[in-house]
Amino acid sequence: MEKNKDFGKEHVPSQEIGEQMDAEEQRWFTDEAAAIEFFELVKYRLLDVNQWASLTGSALSTFQLNNTFGNPVDRLAEEGDYIKIDIPGPGSSVGKGYDWVLIEKVMQAKEEGMEVLTLRARPAANPLSKSNDTAHFLTEQATSTFQVKRIGKHLYAEEHGRNEQANTYTADTLDNIRNMAVGWMAMLGLSYPQWKSLLKGLLADR
Repeated sequence: MEKNKDFGKEHVPSQEIGEQMDAEEQRWFTDEAAAIEFFELVKYRLLDVNQWASLTGSALSTFQLNNTFGNPVDRLAEEGDYIKIDIPGPGSSVGKGYDWVLIEKVMQAKEEGMEVLTLRARPAANPLSKSNDTAHFLTEQATSTFQVKRIGKHLYAEEHGRNEQANTYTADTLDNIRNMAVGWMAMLGLSYPQWKSLLKGLLADR
């Protein structure tokens, strides 16, 4: 089982610079048929970004799925979409009060008795702005990889943050100060409870 647990690991970027964070939740089923059936719901929940906040059970942050042009959409996430994030406290100027990430990859893989769905996001410029500055408190080198996988009767929900550094390279001094403060708190692990709550929500009965 431990060897199989690494299934999908190749979807997670390597750690090269800055900080990293890993969060995980697990759930067991008594038979594989039940695990297979429930995993379909788990995959749907992962791609239903607009409902992430309700899955966390708190209003700390909200998530809005936007298409490649930056317009809000109500559907499952696809590669090339953006997620507009509203986190507590002041937002970024370049992001018009929000943090933005690009969904750069949505990947699925399947082997006998195992399957994985991965959504990987990266800090990005505000698609509604002419500025090329990254509209996020982390630099564009950072990634957040969300994975759900089934290995037999065992389900996993995971989040892997890689190469996390505060984004202090924008043209706006106030944004740089804000990003340093928020990025510092995130790298201290203050974002960990939110991702743990999301992962629990992905695997919950409700």
